[in-house]
Amino acid sequence: MSFRTDRFVGAELVPFPRRTPLAAASDAQLPVLIILHQESSTPGRVGNALRALGHHLDIRRPRFGDALPETLDRHAGAVIFGGPMSANDPDDYIRREIDWIEIPLREQRPFLGICLGAQMLAMQLGARVAPHADALTQIGYYPIRPTAAGHALCPAWPAQVYHWHREGFELPAGTELLAEGDDFPVQAFRAGNAFGVQFHPDVTYAMMHRWTTRGYDGFSAPGARQRHHHFADRAVYDAAERAWLDHFIDGWLARRPVLAQAAE
Repeated sequence: MSFRTDRFVGAELVPFPRRTPLAAASDAQLPVLIILHQESSTPGRVGNALRALGHHLDIRRPRFGDALPETLDRHAGAVIFGGPMSANDPDDYIRREIDWIEIPLREQRPFLGICLGAQMLAMQLGARVAPHADALTQIGYYPIRPTAAGHALCPAWPAQVYHWHREGFELPAGTELLAEGDDFPVQAFRAGNAFGVQFHPDVTYAMMHRWTTRGYDGFSAPGARQRHHHFADRAVYDAAERAWLDHFIDGWLARRPVLAQAAE
């Protein structure tokens, strides 16, 4: 199954709408679908933000046999998280997840891809995912620059955000670039109600300890920041990244299918 669309070309980008109070929201009791890629993975700070808004988490791991729903009618939205694998891997669960993204795109449900999840979204929309031409990585904090569209959508972006990736992706045709970077130009983009971010706003302090311990060999890669810089930079940049995430998640879930709005 593949999904290509030009319906987003020229789409007007407007700021996130004000979220309806949970007591009155039609999606208030619906869970958010969470797709993880390792047995020990957690939704981290994204999960905390969703729970704070009153949503339960429907956690599934297709890599270990969990099925994905055929519709998101019973979910408020969906998030695909990162992992050490590549969107280019031939594994069946990778192919199934990329194909599955057709569902939130078609149904115009809120979708968020983080790192690997963003690369899967880009691939579903026809873009190429590949390592940097000079084998550079981003492991640690790196600067990003919101575009005018990014500012219009969500005004307060952090100056630097946390990364852990070896591959990047092209901007899919017909989508909106929200934030850019230097070595990996596409850092955040939007396709209708679907968003992809190359960075990791989900990482908690405990997760950073685990990642920098278990992934210590990654620090020898070109461009990687050494472990002590991760924690020093977190002290400087994390408060802004956390505030941005809370604002983003709130506005992201407030987005509702265009067809459903028109019918009201």
